[in-house]
Amino acid sequence: MSRFLGTGVALITPFHADYTIDFNALEKTINHLIDGKIEYIVVLGTTAESATLTKEEKKKVFEFVTEKVNGRIPLIAGIGGNNTAEIVAEVSSFSIKGYEAILSVAPYYNKPTQEGFYQHYKAIAEASKLPIILYNVPGRTGANMSAETTLRLAKEVKNIIGIKEASGNFDQFNEIAAHKPEGFDLISGDDPITLPMIALGAIGVISVVANAFPLKFSEMVRTCLNNDFKGARKSHFDFLAFTRLCFVEGNPAGIKAAMKQLDICDDYVRLPLVPVSAQTKAQIIEVIKTLKN
Repeated sequence: MSRFLGTGVALITPFHADYTIDFNALEKTINHLIDGKIEYIVVLGTTAESATLTKEEKKKVFEFVTEKVNGRIPLIAGIGGNNTAEIVAEVSSFSIKGYEAILSVAPYYNKPTQEGFYQHYKAIAEASKLPIILYNVPGRTGANMSAETTLRLAKEVKNIIGIKEASGNFDQFNEIAAHKPEGFDLISGDDPITLPMIALGAIGVISVVANAFPLKFSEMVRTCLNNDFKGARKSHFDFLAFTRLCFVEGNPAGIKAAMKQLDICDDYVRLPLVPVSAQTKAQIIEVIKTLKN
């Protein structure tokens, strides 16, 4: 059984008004997630605004989360980018205890060919002491890694153990689910299609919205994993409006607005991101009321 069955959360990075990291709020968020019975945490994924953090800040966050989680749930480290040599160096030197895998986002802006995707991930996997989870998110990166390339990596590179799939392409999901080798995990990268992806064979989700509602969302996922899709459907539909609002003005501005309303952390984001508009914030507040009932 996969170590990453169920709900993982793409952890946010809370900031103070001066945009320094708010470690007190980060600890509060961690405990909120663990109390909400999620299965694991992804640290410094793209939702963490990792592109705007310095190497020193990233090291402090990795170490802080390890210390505060203290072995209570598994941790995945987010280490990815569009400079293969730099990522190879980072994963080969990554030695922070407490992490069980690395989630590596597909290269952005460069728009590599499928062979480029393959060679990029092959180099990272060969350099890493930890297993690698691929992350395909073409809406953010500008290029889609095909199902054929994912399956080639899954079958040919032993250290690659799964993929967070956020292409939104069900033909692609079907191909991966139908032809992946045993032990290679398909993980939903989109909150609103987690239910149908689990129906196809995904083992769970790496979620953004579960930052705010870990218990309600992780219970829905567990219900799906128990093949009770009818029982999970109401929660699935309950989250649709909230999820749309969390992403309508960019991630993680939306989820941070929700978490401020829930008194977990503030809603500061680093440029080039900005907080959501007053209109979106008001809509988020109204939808939260329905999810809290």
